Parts: sequence; structure tokens; C-alpha cells
Amino acid sequence: MANKAFGVINSAANNIRVEGLHDYRPIGAFSFLGRFRVIDFPISNFSNSGMDRIHVYLNSRPRSIVEHIGSGRHYNINSKRGSIQMMFTQNNGHSSIYNTDINAYLENIEQIERMPQDYVVIAPSYMVYKQDFQLLLDTHVDSGADITLLYHKVDQAKEYYRGCNIVTLNKQKGVESVQRNMGTAKDRNISMDTYVMSKEVFIYLINKAKRDSSAYSLADMIGIACKEMDVRGYQHKGYFAAITSLDDYYRANMELLDYATAMDFFKAEWPFYTKTTDACPTQYYHGAKVTNSMICNAGLIEGTVENSIIGRNVHIGKGAVVRNSIILSYADIGEGTYIENAVIDKWVKVKKINKIVSESVTPAYIKRNDVL
Repeated sequence: MANKAFGVINSAANNIRVEGLHDYRPIGAFSFLGRFRVIDFPISNFSNSGMDRIHVYLNSRPRSIVEHIGSGRHYNINSKRGSIQMMFTQNNGHSSIYNTDINAYLENIEQIERMPQDYVVIAPSYMVYKQDFQLLLDTHVDSGADITLLYHKVDQAKEYYRGCNIVTLNKQKGVESVQRNMGTAKDRNISMDTYVMSKEVFIYLINKAKRDSSAYSLADMIGIACKEMDVRGYQHKGYFAAITSLDDYYRANMELLDYATAMDFFKAEWPFYTKTTDACPTQYYHGAKVTNSMICNAGLIEGTVENSIIGRNVHIGKGAVVRNSIILSYADIGEGTYIENAVIDKWVKVKKINKIVSESVTPAYIKRNDVL
């Protein structure tokens, strides 16, 4: 008989901020590949793992996530025995140092205590990956560990993953420390902020953090717990993206335009669910040219699109060229405009200027509703 756990998706931490996009929505609500939202990936992992009791923690600007998740039926959650429950938390207006995930759990501690499952699997809302959480849970139970955390080996920790934690392991994959990645070495084990533990241990860590420091996060508590508890590491393999900056967001989307990478990540036996939006197909006018791009529905394409992601209801004007860029929904790119290495937010109108160009390592960002 499978071990039973409920899921927690943490959107309430204060340590990650993506410039520009974050001004209008939480990371979980970011558009990804034009079709998905980032939060679709952890919810789908829970659903595919047979875990259909999920808590989603929210603080600032929750409307877009609440509307997107809705009843949760589109995630293949069994509505009779399962549910996706929104867990709201109030931001502290005096200082962001108090807006931690621990604070969010404390505000909803009664709901956690009432959950009938013996275990909890905690996942972040700012990472994109595929993982069977039931396998992770079974491995945790069989090991006898107090806590099991998911990590991913990378060789670009100097350039990327700067907002993430790194994990130091011993030869038996016991976790010796969890600390912030300072970019001092390229080869690192990146913590995926994904943990398995008993509900009892989870509640103990929450209450201990309350006693020890109001500024502690769950990651801080697990780092401290390494000295007194049995904390194990479990290596994740496959595609992995951590969205901790605008550069990371841009790079993660661009990586999945590669056919081989996308085919390895998206598998029929492990579907990623999302809210369906019915609309007419995109229209391609005479002279339009599209190569290696993802184009969503309801658009009008009159110009050239290369190696880009185009959201719903986007208009690319006659003679316009869009290269290596992400254009979010309802944007209007005027005639003759040239855009390269940019993220264009929703409802933007580019009419008066004819060139937006940046470097691929530092993409340009045009804010929501702007007129250029």
C-alpha cells in the first residue's frame, strides 16, 4: 500500500524576486512557454504522483493564481477525495524580513494539524521540473530519515542559481549543510526546495522556528536540523530550471525551444496540466515567416518570428521581426519593429519606436500595459 502524504506548494517566501514580471504577479503565475503557468508544474507533479490533497500558499497579488487554479479540476484532481486549497497569508507591512514561508505556515497551522495524512511533500512555485513524488516519499520512508530533500547537480552555479541554496553531502548522501549559493564554484548540488518529512516533524520545525527567530525560513530550519536530525539527499535527474531572476526566466523558456530538450521533458505518461483557454487558431498572413517558435492561439502574424515564444492574442505587424524573445498575451508589435532578446509583458503596444535589442544574457524587459 502506498504511503500517504499531502502536498504543500510554497508561494509565500520573500527571498526570490524576478525584476519586472514580479511587479504584477507572483512567480507561480508567470506565463511559461506561452501555454502554461509556472505553478502548473508542481501541481501536475502532485497529481501524477497520486497526491490529491494540496495546499497552495499565497501572499501578495494572489488573484491571477486563484483564477488560474480555480477548482483544480483541470489538474485531474479527484474532486470527491481530493482538493487544492488556497492558504492565504498576510504580508507584514513593516518589514519584508518577517514575510517568510514559516510565517505563512504559522498562520495556517490549524489546517496543517487537521490533515489526516502522516507525511507532507513540500515543493516550490518558482522551479520547473518533473518528479514522481510518490517514489520520493517511498524512498524517504524506507530510509528511516527524518527529512529527505531533493537536489540537482549543476555545473553553472557561478553564473546561475544565485538565489538558490546549495547542499553539502557526505558519501552516504547525508546532508551536512544547506547554505546560500554565493557563486564561488561552478559545480554544486542545488537544493530544489523540495522536502519530504512526517507531518509531526514539519510542525516541530515550524514551532521551533517561531521560538528561535521570526526571520527563519523552512530552508534555514532544515540547515539547522542537519546537526540534530537524519537529513538525506535524493538526486533529481532530467530537466530543471530555477526562476530566480528575469535572466533565469528567459533562459528557461528558450531552453525548451530546443526540440530534443522539450521531447525529453514532455512525456505522454507524465502530462503537465493547465487551464484550457478556447480560442480560434492563430492566423498567418501572406509574407509571414515563423521558425523554431511556439505560437499560441488567437494571434495575427504578419511578420517574421524566429526562435521565440508568442502568447495568446498577440499581433506581429507587417514587416516586424521578433527574434529570441518572449511576447506575452495581448501584445501588439507594430509594423517594421525589430525585437531581439526581449521579454514583452502583457498588453504592451510597440508603435512609436522600431527597435528593442539587448544581449541574450541580459534580456530587455518592457513592462505591462506600456506603450512605446
